[in-house]
Amino acid sequence: MNKKKSLMGAVATLLLAGSVLAGCSSSNTASPTPDGGSENSGASGPQYTFRLADTHPPDYPTVIGDQKFADLVNERTNGRIKIEIFPSGQLGEEKAVLEQVQLGAIEFARTNAAPLAEFNEELSILSLPYIFDNDEHLWRFLEGEMGNKMLDDLEQSRMKGLAYYSSGARSFYSRKPLTSIEDLKGQKFRVQQTKVNIDLIEALGASATPMGYGEVFSALQTGVIDGAENNFPSYYSSNHYQVAKNVILDTHQRTPEVLLISKSAWDKLSEEDKKIVKQAALDSVSTQRESWEKWEKESAEKLKAAGVTITEVTDLKPWQDAVKSVVEKHGSKYQEILDAVDKARQ
Repeated sequence: MNKKKSLMGAVATLLLAGSVLAGCSSSNTASPTPDGGSENSGASGPQYTFRLADTHPPDYPTVIGDQKFADLVNERTNGRIKIEIFPSGQLGEEKAVLEQVQLGAIEFARTNAAPLAEFNEELSILSLPYIFDNDEHLWRFLEGEMGNKMLDDLEQSRMKGLAYYSSGARSFYSRKPLTSIEDLKGQKFRVQQTKVNIDLIEALGASATPMGYGEVFSALQTGVIDGAENNFPSYYSSNHYQVAKNVILDTHQRTPEVLLISKSAWDKLSEEDKKIVKQAALDSVSTQRESWEKWEKESAEKLKAAGVTITEVTDLKPWQDAVKSVVEKHGSKYQEILDAVDKARQ
């Protein structure tokens, strides 16, 4: 989807915009402190109340990261910049939220990188199957020069990337048995609404059914779809395991989450406030990642206790071979990024 089309599609959502409260006062200087903030950093200047949208429940790791970010901004500006968190999809599904972020109707959002690719196509690289060997490889790339450049490139789409959050590895789950790659054939799987994910499902011999995250549970209940794919914390917290009790750990994607701000809100901030917001986002990552690791382990234990059948994949080669065409199709235009991914292995 190009930027013009995204902006046109978002016009209908303008009535949902919240107002930004602003006022002015004199600035002051302050000395740095070890936590990356300042002793009186941002103590004076315009006052703002912003909103941050997230689709997950309040105790989910991304929302915990969101809250840490908001708390740090509030602390480092002495309450001058407040960021209110709206979890559980209160402000809409990710795609609709992103359209509002483009317009400045919502100032901040946490979203998976996959739907962001509809607004900035180079981010589709982060959803390519099996290009990251493990989480260590992924984070070496994300925290490197190219990963940071991809955040900055979102400005072309009227957004500003602030930081990446962890999202683990995605695997398939279904109402029907899943013990091998052959079991996927003919099944209908919900996917995020992106070209990469649709092609991925079809390359594995299954049928892709794009739909919003909030629709998946009822679609599983009614048999509209056979299954879906996600990480353990999302699979558990969404209660999808109650109707789709078969998981195969193929770990086909390690698509990160992205914390971002509307370009229009970013441009309103002073240079000092931009530094505070950016650093607070980066400083919130460790809290989010720690929460993620804890949730991932706890979710796995709870799923086993709930009687979910979990099948480990011991040989990924048949899976990797099946989706090579997807990597070639969507990665050929961004060889420089793929080279950086490969370099991050070293």
